[in-house]
Amino acid sequence: MVAVVGKPEALRDMFAALTEHTFQVDLGIADTRLTDYLTDLLLRFSRSDTLYRFRSVIGRRLEDVAGMMFEAEQRQGKPRREIHRHIGDFALFWTGVYPEALSRLQSPDSRDHLVDYLEQGKRSYLIASRFEGEPYQEEAPLLRRLSEEFELCSVGLNHVRKEWEKPLAELAN
Repeated sequence: MVAVVGKPEALRDMFAALTEHTFQVDLGIADTRLTDYLTDLLLRFSRSDTLYRFRSVIGRRLEDVAGMMFEAEQRQGKPRREIHRHIGDFALFWTGVYPEALSRLQSPDSRDHLVDYLEQGKRSYLIASRFEGEPYQEEAPLLRRLSEEFELCSVGLNHVRKEWEKPLAELAN
């Protein structure tokens, strides 16, 4: 993860600058709602308690997509939507920011062994986007876009990570 000393605003500012530059300049996507969402995702997931925020009905922390998918299917309404949104975010985070971790997350002894994070992320964003009534009507089109452009967003987040690692690499030299 990223280590930034100082105020939380400094981390947000760094993520926002890198995300906006990557998506607007490098990828040609000038969509502030998308870059703001991705900035918030990076900020939220910089804390492991947010990355693993959902629990099963018996209170066990959900650490894999397979478990999250099972729990989402057990829920109705807002809780189901929130878990699917989280699955999309979780899959996008790992495929984009830390793709090298997928081999561990999907190891043969993992429940996620047969889960395709790209496909499940797209599917979960699409399911979450179908909740279009209040208070989700403004976020629904954005989640639909994340579903449709999941791979592009994953590539963009990987580029963001490379950009934040550059100063660290320069310090090491």
